Amino acid sequence: MEERRAAVFSRLAERHKSRTEQSISRRSDADAAPSFENPQTFLSRFSDAERSIRSKLDDFRSVPSPPDEVDRLKPLLEGIAVAIGDLEKLVAENSYFLPSYDVRSTQKTIAELKERLESTKAELLPRKKFSFGSKLGKTEKKAVMAGVGDTISSDASGSPASADANQVEGLGFAARETPGFRNVEGNVLVKDLGDSRDGDFAISDLKDSEVYLKGCSRAVFVHRLRDCRVFIGPVMGSVLIEDVEDCLFVVAAHQIRIHEAKRTDFCVRVRSKPIIEFCSGVRFAPYAFLYSGIENDLKEAGLGEETENWKNVEDFRWLRATPSPNWCVVPEEDRIDTVAFPDSGSS
Repeated sequence: MEERRAAVFSRLAERHKSRTEQSISRRSDADAAPSFENPQTFLSRFSDAERSIRSKLDDFRSVPSPPDEVDRLKPLLEGIAVAIGDLEKLVAENSYFLPSYDVRSTQKTIAELKERLESTKAELLPRKKFSFGSKLGKTEKKAVMAGVGDTISSDASGSPASADANQVEGLGFAARETPGFRNVEGNVLVKDLGDSRDGDFAISDLKDSEVYLKGCSRAVFVHRLRDCRVFIGPVMGSVLIEDVEDCLFVVAAHQIRIHEAKRTDFCVRVRSKPIIEFCSGVRFAPYAFLYSGIENDLKEAGLGEETENWKNVEDFRWLRATPSPNWCVVPEEDRIDTVAFPDSGSS
C-alpha cells in the first residue's frame, strides 16, 4: 500500500511539474498575442486547457488521503486552482469577440471545474474557516496607499497589512499572486497603478470600504464586497464582478461582467454591452471618475469615446421579450457627481 501511494504521488508530482512548465510557456506566448480574435482558435485552446485540468482532477480519484500527506497534496491542488484561474482570465480577455452562447458555455465549464476542485479539496484537505477582522466604525476609516504591485490585506485586528494572494481560498483568480486589496473592513484603499498596463488587480472580501484605482490595468477581478464604493480607472480588458451587495462601482472597461449582484449601482463606460447574471436591484449610469491624466488613459485604453452602452445591459438570465426586471437606469436626479481620485493622500 505504501509503495502504491508513493508511486501515485510521484506520478502526480511529475505531471504537475510538466504541466506547470507547459503552462508557463503558453502564458509567455499569450503575452505576445493577448487575444485570438477568432472563436475557433480560442475554443480549441480552451478545450485543451479544460482537458488538462480535468485530467489533473481525475488523478486524485486514486489517491488515498491520510493526514500526513496533506502537505504534499496542497501544491498540486494549488496548481489546479492556478490553471482554472488562468482559464477564467483567458475567457475574460477574449470574450469581447465571442458569441454569447460560447461565453456562457465556457463560464459554465469553469464553474463546474471550480466545483470539482472544491469537492476534491473538501475530501482531501481539512477545511479552513474564513472570518473578517474586527469592524472599524465609519468615522475611523483611514486612507491606505498601496505601491504598484503591492497587496493590501487585514490582520486579525482589522488593520491593513501586506499579504499573499493565496489567503483567499476557493477563489480561482485570487489564488495567483495578483496585486490587490483583500480582507479589509472600514478603510479607504488608494492605489496609483502607474505603468502597470500589463497587470491584473484583484479586490475581494471587503466590507464598508472605499477603493480608488488610478491609471490603466489589463483586467480587474472583484469578489465578495459588502457596502463598498469602488472607483476604477480605464481597464484595457475585462472587469469581472461577483457576489456584491449594497455597493457602488464606477468602472471604465472594454467588457464588464456582473454575477450575483444585489442593490448595487454601476456607473460605467464600456465598449461592449454590460452583462449581468443572477442579479437583482442593480442600476446603471454613465462613468463618473476623474483624476489628472484620465482623458489620456481613456484614449490609450481605447475608451476615449462614450458609446452609451452603459444603458444597453444584457441579462443572461432573462430570456423573455419583455425588459428584464433585474436592472434599470439610474434616474438623472439620483446620479452621483463626478468623483475625484484622492491625490492629496498620495506620496
